[in-house]
Amino acid sequence: MAGSQTLIKICGLTDEEAVETAVEAGADFLGFVFFPKSPRAVTPERVVEMVADLPPEIWDEVKTVGLFVDPTDADLDAVFRILRLDVVQLHGDETPERVEHIRLEYGVEVIKAIGVATAADLDGAKAYAGIADYLLFDAKPPAGADRPGGNAVSFPWDLMLKWSDPSDTLWFLAGGLTPDTVGEAMRQSCAPGVDVSSGVESAPGEKDPELIARFIAAVAAEDDAA
Repeated sequence: MAGSQTLIKICGLTDEEAVETAVEAGADFLGFVFFPKSPRAVTPERVVEMVADLPPEIWDEVKTVGLFVDPTDADLDAVFRILRLDVVQLHGDETPERVEHIRLEYGVEVIKAIGVATAADLDGAKAYAGIADYLLFDAKPPAGADRPGGNAVSFPWDLMLKWSDPSDTLWFLAGGLTPDTVGEAMRQSCAPGVDVSSGVESAPGEKDPELIARFIAAVAAEDDAA
């Protein structure tokens, strides 16, 4: 299994081959979407099937992430009854208090997604720094979009150079990343982690194993060059 200094999250996984490729290529986080409006939405039962044949030793290095949008405790309970997640990703309007509640109540790490279009949007993230385990800076969705992420749009990556966080919370760059652009995105943003979903798909919700492998290789190459 390859390694990378930069954290790598492959989100929106929907089939066994993509999961296996992500693990073998060196992903650190496997993301599964529990948001019905997404073309990448899966059930917890399906996730159990997708990871069933992975070797047990990989769980010392790889974390499972469940993406939710403004979930209630009942929404989370419905998943956790069937599937134990390492991380909950919150991609809605969850407050810092809600983030802290989920961390404590469910005993998981939390990624809080922040929509970014301008430098002013970074100010809102400061309320979550030191409360969420990770922040994820994603492009704001286009007007009329019915889902908060996976829209294949990006924001100016160098905006992240303005990010200041005394708590030094780890963060991911997301939004419109592809195997061809992730290296430049890393150089411009100095991101400690990257997250990709639509950028490694052949069609919405259909992960392309070759693109996943190329994406992770591109991140590793950039790390080696740094």
